[in-house]
Amino acid sequence: MGSFEYYKPESIAEAMALMEESGGKGVYIAGGTDVMVLIRQRKLSPGCLISLRNIGDLAYLDTSSGLAIGSGVTHNAIAKNDIIQTKYTALADATSKVGSLQIRNIATMGGNICNAAPSADTACPLLVLDARVVMAGKNGERSVPIDEFFLGPNRVALRPGEIVKGFEMPAFNERTGSAYIKHTRRQAMDLPMLGVAARVTIRIDGDQIGCRDALCGIENISDILKRFEDEKLVCEDVRIAMGVVAPRPMRAKKAEGALKGRVISEVLLQEIGEIAASECQPRDSIRGEAWYRRDMVKVLTKRAILRVVDRIIRPDDTIWPERLW
Repeated sequence: MGSFEYYKPESIAEAMALMEESGGKGVYIAGGTDVMVLIRQRKLSPGCLISLRNIGDLAYLDTSSGLAIGSGVTHNAIAKNDIIQTKYTALADATSKVGSLQIRNIATMGGNICNAAPSADTACPLLVLDARVVMAGKNGERSVPIDEFFLGPNRVALRPGEIVKGFEMPAFNERTGSAYIKHTRRQAMDLPMLGVAARVTIRIDGDQIGCRDALCGIENISDILKRFEDEKLVCEDVRIAMGVVAPRPMRAKKAEGALKGRVISEVLLQEIGEIAASECQPRDSIRGEAWYRRDMVKVLTKRAILRVVDRIIRPDDTIWPERLW
């Protein structure tokens, strides 16, 4: 590993000035869990490293109106936030499963997103939560939808010298919930073979208590879905996002359109899974083959949607029984 200068600015303006002085050869670094690996593998040779860890303007977490998270906030701080655990659950699901506890204590969501890996755990939750990426540059701040921020593997819509300041998500009503499912070979410190996130807003035209009773009992999945159909449980709005199934994290927009406004049923969810699988473009890799990823999209799309519905209908009783769906 070669030598390089290391700077610790205390403001966004100072960091951008250092980047300009480096002639664009510097690299911003926050937690360093990705950058340092690339340097050690000789895939990255920065002229200097510009640390963002001392910049207070990147370390905010505001839940007063929707959700605003600074790019310097760690995964563990996000995962442990009470509001995020109840209202932005997909994000809590993802950040609580990134690497080890030690990694989560230093890794930041800004770094996870700027790395733009198809396997980035927080990408799918941010897509379904309609997040916007706020960027600071020499001409001021600008923001873009997260879906427009990803350009391809390790490519994002940052202009030279810009810094991701944070992420903004709207507030959602009590009939809306979200979930993220990370599918891995093992349940510890593993990159996802694929990931699926969903956000759903529901309306129950029949008996909500009947739907809750079905979820709290020991009925099988087919019987529960029949109850949902009988009680006219409607999916008013939906977002579905998938990771590690294309060159960049993506929305399953055709599947969303097929589900929106319809009564949830077993046949419909099977159809939605098939549509989502047809939208993805998986490839073979050391962690999984394309055919397997495509088949698991069908399964995990259904599971993610039903996990969200479960969380909405019985928000205070989601521990027992723990259904695999």
